[in-house]
Amino acid sequence: MLPWRCCSPSWRSPRRRVTREPGSFDVNLRAVIQVSQIVARGLIARGAPGSIVNVSSQASQRALTNHSVYCEQAPAVPCPSPPTPQPEQPAQALHRLSLLTGSTKGALDMLTKVMALELGPHQIRVNALNPTVVMTPMGQANWSDPQKAKTMLDRIPLGKFAEVENVVDTILFLLSDRSSMTTGSTVPVDGGFLAT
Repeated sequence: MLPWRCCSPSWRSPRRRVTREPGSFDVNLRAVIQVSQIVARGLIARGAPGSIVNVSSQASQRALTNHSVYCEQAPAVPCPSPPTPQPEQPAQALHRLSLLTGSTKGALDMLTKVMALELGPHQIRVNALNPTVVMTPMGQANWSDPQKAKTMLDRIPLGKFAEVENVVDTILFLLSDRSSMTTGSTVPVDGGFLAT
C-alpha cells in the first residue's frame, strides 16, 4: 500500500476546480497497471494461477456531489496553503495536490474487467472492491461531523460506515479459492449504498 494520507479535513472538491497536476492518475490507475503487470508476468512465467484485487470505491459507480477530487499526499510533502478563497469558491476546492477519485475509480473498474478478460486464460482472476466510507484515520477525520455523516448514512440501508476489517475480509475472500469462479467483478462493501 502506498503511504498516502489526507492532508486536510477539507478534502473534497467539485469538478470545476480540478486542475491537471502530476500524479492525478498515478495512484488510482498507473500504479495499479504497473504493479499488476509485474505480478501477472511473474505468475505467467511460473505457470501459476493467481488473484488480483483492485481497491476501487462506491464513487466509481454513483456520482457523488463534490467527489470529483479529494486531497491526498505523501507524508514527506507538506500540504500547500490554499490561496485565499473567493466568495463563490469554498476553501476545500482550492487544494492543489489531488486525485481524481470518481473518474479514476470508474476507470479502475473497467481496467479490472479488461485485465480479467486478458489474464483469465492464464488462470489469473482480477476483481475490484468498491467500499463506502471506511473508518480509517482519513475516514474518521472527514466524516466525524454528525451532520455531514448523516447525509451519507441516510443513503446506506445498514446505517453505518465500513470498518477496515469489512474491507480486509472481502479482499481475503476474493484472493482465496472460495471465490475461484469470480473474476471481472466489482464487489460493493457499502452497506447497500449502491442499491438505493
